[in-house]
Amino acid sequence: MYSESKCRPRVGVPWRTVVEEKTGQRARYEDYLCAIQDAGGDPIEISLLLADNELWGVAESCDAFVLPGSPADVNPTRYGSVRHNLTADADLPRERADDRLLDHALTAGKPLLAICFGIQSLNVHLAGSLVQDIPSELPSSIDHDREEDHPDTHHSARIEGGQLAELAGRAEIRVNSSHHQAVLKPGRGLCITARAPDGVIEAMEWTGGPGWVVGVQWHPERMRGDALSEALFRRLVFEGRAIAAIR
Repeated sequence: MYSESKCRPRVGVPWRTVVEEKTGQRARYEDYLCAIQDAGGDPIEISLLLADNELWGVAESCDAFVLPGSPADVNPTRYGSVRHNLTADADLPRERADDRLLDHALTAGKPLLAICFGIQSLNVHLAGSLVQDIPSELPSSIDHDREEDHPDTHHSARIEGGQLAELAGRAEIRVNSSHHQAVLKPGRGLCITARAPDGVIEAMEWTGGPGWVVGVQWHPERMRGDALSEALFRRLVFEGRAIAAIR
């Protein structure tokens, strides 16, 4: 459905953390690059160490973006909250990069897929807020988190409409889960399109302007062979081709 052109749009992906970039820890990062390649895109690595003008130049050269997950947490002062004792340290270079890329993508109408930390970053960028620790703030029978380097947990999610409903073709899906934070109050122009059975927000879409912008709390890049996860990347690449055609 989304592969009628051989054009490979440039899909920018910031590094997950500045520490991983500096030390060359690529294992988790490569999952995103491979998912983009498999969907027909050309992944472009975006350094978190670039100056603002360099970052903006790279953004302008890209046709689409993926904001990946991260072991860091968004600085809670950005959404007016006192830091929870279980909130992880912020990664300021990553937050700066995300903000610059979001500024560009939302203004230029370029497609963007925000994943896990990425959806949280998107939400805070648009003046939304976060649950800082699901287990202590929203007690639930669902284990949303998992220890690093252990298999992902999985649970169901209910789709509530939007582009996600079109891509999934069904109301209930099963997703992996690897997060202790989540969206609390959606930011400007963001519409909730999926929830876990305990009410935790699993997906949102931007309706505040042009461009295809979807955020998911799960990790589609780690769900090879899953129809919806692969469709998300194919749709991102499809939308990127339209940008590449006029760039």
